[in-house]
Parts: sequence; C-alpha cells; structure tokens
Amino acid sequence: MEEETLLAFVTEKAQSWIKGDYDAATKEEVQQMLDSEDKSMLVDAFYKDLEFGTGGLRGIMGAGSNRMNIYTVGSATQGLSNYLLKEFADLNEIKVVIGHDCRNNSRKFAEISADIFSANGIKVYLYEDLRPTPEISYAIRKLGCQSGIMITASHNPKEYNGYKAYWNDGAQVLGPHDKNIIAEVNRISSVDDIRFKGNNKLIEIIGKDMDKAFINEVRKLVLSPEAIERQHDIKMVYTPIHGTGITLVPDALKAIGFTRIIHVPEQDVISGDFPTVVSPNPEEPAALDLAIKKAMETDAALVMATDPDGDRIGTAIRDKDGNFMLVNGNQTMLIYLYYLMNRREELGLLTGKEYVVKTIVTTELVKDIAKKKGIELFDCYTGFKWIAEIIRKNEGVKKYIGGGEESYGFLAGDFVRDKDSVSACTLFAEIAAWAKDNGKTMYQLLEEIYLEYGYSKEVGISLVRKGKEGADEIEAMMRNFRANPMRSIGGSPVTLIKDFAKLEATDYVRNEQIALEMPTTSNVIQYFTEEGTKLSIRPSGTEPKIKFYIEVRGVARSHEDLPQAENEANMKINAIREELGI
Repeated sequence: MEEETLLAFVTEKAQSWIKGDYDAATKEEVQQMLDSEDKSMLVDAFYKDLEFGTGGLRGIMGAGSNRMNIYTVGSATQGLSNYLLKEFADLNEIKVVIGHDCRNNSRKFAEISADIFSANGIKVYLYEDLRPTPEISYAIRKLGCQSGIMITASHNPKEYNGYKAYWNDGAQVLGPHDKNIIAEVNRISSVDDIRFKGNNKLIEIIGKDMDKAFINEVRKLVLSPEAIERQHDIKMVYTPIHGTGITLVPDALKAIGFTRIIHVPEQDVISGDFPTVVSPNPEEPAALDLAIKKAMETDAALVMATDPDGDRIGTAIRDKDGNFMLVNGNQTMLIYLYYLMNRREELGLLTGKEYVVKTIVTTELVKDIAKKKGIELFDCYTGFKWIAEIIRKNEGVKKYIGGGEESYGFLAGDFVRDKDSVSACTLFAEIAAWAKDNGKTMYQLLEEIYLEYGYSKEVGISLVRKGKEGADEIEAMMRNFRANPMRSIGGSPVTLIKDFAKLEATDYVRNEQIALEMPTTSNVIQYFTEEGTKLSIRPSGTEPKIKFYIEVRGVARSHEDLPQAENEANMKINAIREELGI
C-alpha cells in the first residue's frame, strides 16, 4: 500500500473511532494522533487489526485497532463468544475461565471480558486476582470448560498487554478455530455489536481451591522424594519479577518438601511497571541480577525466576569456581529431559511408550539423548499450542514425560497444556536435590551431559524492527533468504535446507526434495551443515522481531576439554554472526 493511500486508509479508520460510541478518553487520544504532524503513531495504531499469532492477541496499550484497549479486547471477546455459541450450540451451558497477570489494565480487561461473556449467556469462572497462565489452562480442563482466556503480554515490555485464547483441551487455540474466531471478530462492524453489560449471576469467582488442586498435581510429578527429604534445606532464591509466580511457586516448592526458599522482597511487589528491571524477561541476564545478588549474600545454591504471567523460568547455578552462571533455555531443556529420562529408567518406569517433545529451533542434542534411551521424540513448531496438540493426539496411547522450547518454557506434566513455570521450578529444585544426593552439583550434571552426548552451544539473536516499516523489512529479509539460499555457513557446506512455509526440504547430499510432515505451514527456514551446525530463521509471532537461532556442535572427551570446546564454539558462532551481518 503506497504511503498516500495508507494514510488515507488509517485516517478514515481513525475518524470512525471519533464518530463511534467510544469513551471520551479514547476519542481524545485518537484526535491527538490525527492532529499530530508526525503520522507514524496514527499509522501504527490503525494500519491493521490485532490478530491471533503464536501467542494470541498482543500489542501496545492505547487507542486504535492495532492497540490493546477495551474495544479490541471487547471485539475479541465478543467474537469468541459468538463462535462458542455456534460451536457448542448443543450444550445447555457453555463455560469459560478468565485469568490475568500483573500488567497495567489486566484486571480491567479481565473484568470487561467477564461481562461480555456473561452478557452472551456464557458461564464465567473469573480468578479472584492474578494467577499464573498454567493455572488457567489447568482450570479449563478441571472445570469442564469450552474455552478460556488469559490477559497477559508474557515477558513483553510494560507498554504491552495481550489476550491468550484457549480451547476446551486447555491448550491455546489452533486452526481451524483460530481463523474462525478471527472471522467472527471481523464480522463485528461496530462497537455497538459488543455486549458490554454483564450478567453477574453467570460470573463465579475462583481462587484458593483451584490453587490447592493445582499444587496437588505438581506434587504427583516428583520422582525423587527421598532425595528431596535428605536435601530439603538446599538454599534457593526465587523471584517472580513482580508477577504471578508469587501466588503459586513458593507454596509449590514447600509442598514438595523444600524448606529454605529465599525471596527477593522488592521483586515480590506486584507491579505492571516492573520497577526493578528494564525488561521482565527471564531470558535477559539483567532480569536475574537482584536474585543472583541475593543468592551471593545468602550463600544459596541456585536461582529461579519466572516471567510476569508465570509460564517461563530463568535459572542460574554455581559453576566450578562457585560463581553464578545463567542457564540458557537449551541447557535447561537438556537438564530437565536428561533427568526425566534417566530417573525414569532408574526407577524402571520406562515401558517403551514414553515420548518427549521439543520445538524445531531447540537444540538437537535432545534427539541424541532420547535415541539412546529408546524414547520417541517429536519435533514441533515454536509455541506450546503445538506441544499441546501432540499431547492431545497421543493421549491414552503414549506417555508424555516432558517437553519444551529454547525460549525458557517447559512442561513436565500433562495436566496443564501450556508451558508451566510452577512445575518447572519444582522440577529444577528436585534435580538439584537429586544431583546433590549423588555427590554432584547442577553444573557438574550439565558437564556430564556434554561429555556423554557431545558439546553443543546455542545462541539466539533477535533483530527488532518496529511498526509497519519494520514488518515490511522483516518480510523482505525472509523473501531474500528463500530467493538466495545460503550454500555454506561458517565455512561448512550446507547439506540440508528445510522451508516450513513450503513444507519442503532440499537434501544436497542425496540431491532430492523431501516433503516435511507438519500440521500446517510456518514462516521458518532452517539450514543444516556438514559439521552439525543448525541455523533457524523466523519472524516472531508476538513481537516486532526477526529471530536467528544458531547451534554449533563440538567434541569434548574430558572435563579438561570443555573450555576449549566452548571457545571453539564461540568462535564459530561469531563467524556466523559476521557472515549474516547480525
């Protein structure tokens, strides 16, 4: 769309908000954008409508069709209501769960959504206060609901909020339901189509009883109760980074037997402004600074941090010199799955029907562990809805024992159908107790994995490109990678390219095209090289970013070889980054 045409389009759209039945504050904000000489804010606020991506509806809060506000939330909820009424027309009662995080306006958006659902005759279970995302997923199944929503923007900056939609299996909405819901939302042509006046008789407040039931399920996941009993006094620092984890994680750790959970008091404060961090993202090293400082002051062994909606976990452990090192998402996955597979083998719990799941951008080292243990591995797209779909398809036939992704998300039990930092925290603590019971530190455990299965180093790089211009630039970059495929990476010949937008792979060794078996297409390109390097490229589904995932392999036959393997891996990664210009 040419600049002049685009400006006319967004201006007309904005003027419809001025004329429509919107509140005075919204109209004033829109008018300011219309009056401003700089039209970039107007364009970004109205050039499109918020859509469901890998994480649902997410955007900057403010006025406009491309912003999170009571009207875009209202349209989404009315559209979802309309779809539920059609899809479950044969039910006497349609039920939904609503949860929210600590963000500014989250409670308001949750209550407005409750009003809209109830105005449409839908029974609502609304949490009394903020709760972690996994508890909303759990409650949908526990209460026999047909859908649910979580008001959150996960780890995004404080300006953002979002809206995750769930289906009756407790997983985030997949096709065809996602597109059908969007179609229903698009049919809402006026704010007058949204039923804002709620029916209090259909809104039930829930909370503590669901917390207890959830924690009881977490307790059932423990594989090493004796080790926890012997090592119950391991010192561990936990921080919710101002978010929802404070409502469940400490209680869950205590419930499975740990007695020395150390808090970071200033980060226990619930706040959508996230006053102690630049970013409330446990992937960012700075987000764990206060927790690591507290761990050093208290001589703690490990650090755990959860993001604002309590579905992802960041951790830090002591290295061989006693200093704290951050454990990245791929390393966390390795530790989790190595423990779960090894411990189940030790206990005689492997029957041949177990499986694990990872996303396609997560380390390939997981595949080697699963193969050695005779455990089936499923690869899926980024986003836990795809892991949940695999769990749903295998329910009653195969045993899910764990799965996750490099972006710090993990799910240990199938009673939740989204990533779950609550059970991830208890599992991490359990592994620390099990390792100590066997005379090892968590760092030594990670080293043993590398020595047994080969060294691997993974780095994720995100290029931020904001607004419509940024979205166009990201699209052009993806087109270029497809039109001009790389034939070598870091000096190693490319042997295989997977293009998930075409569901087609090119094998240069066998000189053949291979069909990729995936549930749908996805805008992801992957390169594999002769020496084991993997490069994945994809636009983010929830943020204005294009993401590059680099994985290189190395060899280490002894503990003494590991530093050299890491140095060589870093050199390879730096060379690849320079080659890509990132």
